[in-house]
Amino acid sequence: MLPVKWGHEALDDLVEIIDYIEQYNPIAAASLHRHIVAAAEGLSTIPYGFRPGRVPGTREIVVHPNYLVVYRVGDTAVDVLRVLHARQEYP
Repeated sequence: MLPVKWGHEALDDLVEIIDYIEQYNPIAAASLHRHIVAAAEGLSTIPYGFRPGRVPGTREIVVHPNYLVVYRVGDTAVDVLRVLHARQEYP
């Protein structure tokens, strides 16, 4: 099992998403936060279980119909790079 490490950009993305949703529905925001974190942390056991990313060297997991986690599998860790809304232009 590889440890999961959250990058600064991914953490900033997550805070921004949750803060926005929390304005309208705090319960949904808390639920989404738990769901995204659990999915990302689960990458430690199956890092290659999800589709290759749009950026070479990355992979993506759809954690909710509207959100995806972009990550990279390294030699010593799974690096969470971004948390994005599905409609966001990326890269």
